[in-house]
Amino acid sequence: MNDERTAALVELERKVRWLSTWMIHHANHIRSNDDGLKVGGHQASSASLSTIMTALYFAALRPEDRIAVKPHASPVFHAIQYLFGNQTRDRLENFRGYKGAQSYPSRTKDADDVDFSTGSVGLGVAQTLFSSLTQDYLTAKGWGEDAGKGKMVALLGDAEMDEGNIFEALLEGWKHDVRNTWWVVDYNRQSLDAVVREGLWERFEAIFRNFGWEVVILKYGSLQQQAFREPGGEELKRWIDECPNQLYSALTFQGGAAWRKRLMDEIGDQGPVSRLIERRSDGELAALMSNLAGHDLPALVDAFETARKHDRPVCFIAYTVKGYGLPLAGHKDNHAGLMTPGQLETLRTSLSIRPGHEWDPFEGVKDPQALQHFLKQVPFNAKGPRRKSAPAVAIPDTLEVEIAGSMSTQQGFGLLMHGISKRKDAFADRVVTTSPDVTVSTNLGAWVNRRGLFAREEMADIFKAERIPSTFTWNFAPSGQHMELGIAEMNLFLMLSALGLSHSLFGERLLPVGTLYDPFIERGLDALNYACYQDARFIIAGTPSGVTLAPEGGAHQSIATPLIGMAQDGLASFEPAFVDELATIMRFAFDYLQRDGEEEPDETSWLRDAVGGSVYLRMSTRSIEQPRRSIDERLAEDIVNGAYWLRKPGPNAEMIIAYAGAVAPEAIEAVGLLAEARRDVGLLAVTSADRLNAGWNAAQRAREEGLVHARSHVERLLGDVPSHCGIVTVLDGHPATLAWLGSVCGHRTRSLGVEHFGQTGTIADLYRHYGLDAQGILRAAAALTPGKPVRHLRQIAV
Repeated sequence: MNDERTAALVELERKVRWLSTWMIHHANHIRSNDDGLKVGGHQASSASLSTIMTALYFAALRPEDRIAVKPHASPVFHAIQYLFGNQTRDRLENFRGYKGAQSYPSRTKDADDVDFSTGSVGLGVAQTLFSSLTQDYLTAKGWGEDAGKGKMVALLGDAEMDEGNIFEALLEGWKHDVRNTWWVVDYNRQSLDAVVREGLWERFEAIFRNFGWEVVILKYGSLQQQAFREPGGEELKRWIDECPNQLYSALTFQGGAAWRKRLMDEIGDQGPVSRLIERRSDGELAALMSNLAGHDLPALVDAFETARKHDRPVCFIAYTVKGYGLPLAGHKDNHAGLMTPGQLETLRTSLSIRPGHEWDPFEGVKDPQALQHFLKQVPFNAKGPRRKSAPAVAIPDTLEVEIAGSMSTQQGFGLLMHGISKRKDAFADRVVTTSPDVTVSTNLGAWVNRRGLFAREEMADIFKAERIPSTFTWNFAPSGQHMELGIAEMNLFLMLSALGLSHSLFGERLLPVGTLYDPFIERGLDALNYACYQDARFIIAGTPSGVTLAPEGGAHQSIATPLIGMAQDGLASFEPAFVDELATIMRFAFDYLQRDGEEEPDETSWLRDAVGGSVYLRMSTRSIEQPRRSIDERLAEDIVNGAYWLRKPGPNAEMIIAYAGAVAPEAIEAVGLLAEARRDVGLLAVTSADRLNAGWNAAQRAREEGLVHARSHVERLLGDVPSHCGIVTVLDGHPATLAWLGSVCGHRTRSLGVEHFGQTGTIADLYRHYGLDAQGILRAAAALTPGKPVRHLRQIAV
């Protein structure tokens, strides 16, 4: 690396460290604080990564590279973007404040050039691996101008390696022969509460090498390497290698005098070593001992540029000092520690920052004009904004499916996907599916049979080659459209997140569909939330749901997933009962994934459908009788908006049954029995409690803001129902999912559902156990209307 380039990078490193430190200091000590709570920030965690990020962003990276920055280095990222001109001063001044620069880099909340959101540690790291697999997928299809060129880079702390999802991802990466992935470990040997255990880097190295990664150890900086070549240098190197992590951190915090005493006490009786130490002042000795390779710009740039020459995955283990360049350096409590105003003033003076000029991009720089010129030449920022877009893929007007007399929604899903697989258009070509080892049992088998499994290199089906009969003919090839995963739900949602960001990261539209057992959504919930927070676009099919797997007991029965579907931002949740509803919803979903409009709600549904998002389908393996009907435009709109009248109540209605999903037969039977004694009984088919509730809340907010005409879909459905009418709600999930319906217009409501882990047995057994059968619905109806006997209500012995 030439001297001019090194000098510019050194200046930028100082600026980045200053701006990130000042940003946190300003938020905690200068900006007004009305509620008195600590604003926080991570000055030490930012400082330990400042050199690495300087080397990457200002030298090693290219526009096609994508980076996940460790959460606690967010201020460094914002400072770099500020120097590039991609971040504003007012947002930096409002760091961790309302609409200011975010605590952790966010694709959806930050204004600067964030590639991957980070926050829940480990997820951003694994995301880069799955984004690399997505890049491989596009490359194999010949899609994308930068296909196969970008490095997917994660910057992570050593303590972050405790997160299990990172190792789950490593397994999947090995199976798919991941490449073009860099993980840079900020090995500062300190975690939130303690100092990291001895020898941890050796374990890291062994793990990565076992999974086929190249491991680059960046331990000694140029000052240390120079000292090692002096007489006595080998003994100093041996001492450094054997020094416990806690002691090294403590001495770093204490400074040059402490280093001198310890070194002289332990190895200073040897003449060459003593002279090596004595030739240096306390300040020079402290600089030498803290000169780890993670703070040595030439060493870092050389390592990154060397790794760029091949496509193998690389783990860089970069030794650093937590709090490097700050008075907090090395102290075990520095993770969330803040510099005092006095310490900040000392740092300001040392960097020649004048009071009142703290935010100036080139304040304290020796040659501002030269540095500005250097920044304009930086490859990473040379092409301007790096966030891409892709045109929408045309969706057919209808998704055709042959409906039998009795079917389950899971069966219908498989037939719909099989129908898509037969198409010869861009829509079918852009669909990509994935599943955590439950492809067949979630009815994706026919799709995979026709479209194949994806692999960078073709692999034959041995069973087929050996002429062994099999229902499934699965060939791995670059043309395949199914990403088969191991049994790890975190990996599923991270894969969907990567595929669902393809349009923005790589400029190529994909339509991802993932399947898993509905109970195990909770196993991957953190990654699902992360994917939605990034605004990744995908369809997730959870099946079987509820107590469908009744013989297998409570471990395979999902109770809370309807509430998850309602509560998860960025995810529109549906629970259809019938296959024609499912076909309508899936057609909507493929279009909804691709929307990117304004946030203003539609004044019919009061939903923000123009914004788009991901879609969750909660489906069942329970076969139920299918209606024979034609879905017209009006009914299709009602299905998508969340509910429709399967039997509209009359003007004198005393009772309404509202159901969702697989309990449709019980609700229909109960309405038939009720109708013999009650007038005008209604039956409301709820296809999306989530969208009904969201529209209702949005309409209420609109009325509060003066739009008195605002009426949501559910308000129009229930608006003419008499006030004395009771509502019984029922679904194969938590009763709170529909309990709020009574609040819409003030109707008395009794909500039925599943609240506890289920028994084993048949579906009928469990429906009786939970009171979800027709008799249970009748009892609930009778309790809502005392004095109104219900015929056909069996007496239950207690």
